[in-house]
Amino acid sequence: MIIGSRYNGPSGSGNGGWSAGTFAVAAQNAALPMPGSRPRPDADPVEVTLRRPPPLETPLTLDAGEVRDPAGHLIAEIATVAAFDPVAEPVDLATARAAAADYPGLVNHPFPSCYVCGPEHADGLRIFPGPLAAGRTAAPFRVPAGADVVTAWAALDCPGGWSVIAPGRPYLLGRISAVVLAAPRPDDECVVTGVLSRAQGRKAEVHSSLFAPDGSLLGYARATWIKG
Repeated sequence: MIIGSRYNGPSGSGNGGWSAGTFAVAAQNAALPMPGSRPRPDADPVEVTLRRPPPLETPLTLDAGEVRDPAGHLIAEIATVAAFDPVAEPVDLATARAAAADYPGLVNHPFPSCYVCGPEHADGLRIFPGPLAAGRTAAPFRVPAGADVVTAWAALDCPGGWSVIAPGRPYLLGRISAVVLAAPRPDDECVVTGVLSRAQGRKAEVHSSLFAPDGSLLGYARATWIKG
């Protein structure tokens, strides 16, 4: 596995959602019983815990649920967890567009080149989660060509984080579990929502959901973000 430089989060490291999705898909594929099979739809969700910032353009290996770099450093741990329900509720596209217009990251972003939500990343997903009511976010998401399950993991990352991030209060993804029911279709304008579940000390639990243009649920996630 290699996290390409395009898929960065903080400068010099991989975006958390993209990296976690890459690791999760690799782990699911490694567990498949035969070539060409796919994970069972009733399979338990996969949880990825990031132990170090995922390095870019570096060969990473997966063995026994652990992702390591060439020096043997533990980058991430992967495990299955019990099923959980989606929490972040849908909004219509007009509401998502209005929220994105007030996205605080347009003027104050801790990582402005982030692949998912960075306004300075011209070739990124350009998901700009703006505020709804307290602790909720929403954004439109124009799906790029070649979108797949890993793209869905990435899209589910930052909208949850921005339910707790504020100027002078940066957070980083620490752990994420995701359920992808269907990959988003290229060129669709989807909606992503996020919600803060609770914050205690340096940790915040957030949820996010991804919806197709017809309002159907494509995927959802639960994540822990750590205050920087």
